[in-house]
Amino acid sequence: EPALPLARVLRGVTPRERALEVFGDLRIWDTEENCGVLVYLLLADRDVEIIADRGIAAKVPQAQWQALCTDFAEAMQHGAPDQAVIGCLNKINALLQMHFPATLDNPKELPDEPVIL
Repeated sequence: EPALPLARVLRGVTPRERALEVFGDLRIWDTEENCGVLVYLLLADRDVEIIADRGIAAKVPQAQWQALCTDFAEAMQHGAPDQAVIGCLNKINALLQMHFPATLDNPKELPDEPVIL
């Protein structure tokens, strides 16, 4: 998302709160195993938030999600942004494959395409 609307900034909405809102709006929580993950970029604030649904969050410690955010933010700052995004998504996909491998009983339920807000 390029920036928060001024009205939300004035109300004190944080990037994390906005990411949670987007998580709900996009129905990322709507998977059989509760394993959806949102990577939210607020470009104006140079903020990265990763929101993990309760199924995957129960298997991956919060410190690991925070480390992913930190690594991603550093990669964005010091390298090619497209490679930073791909690297972060690859790490998240590896976690999902480890804990929720795709099978006939567990098909891909959410699109992989980015959503520009």
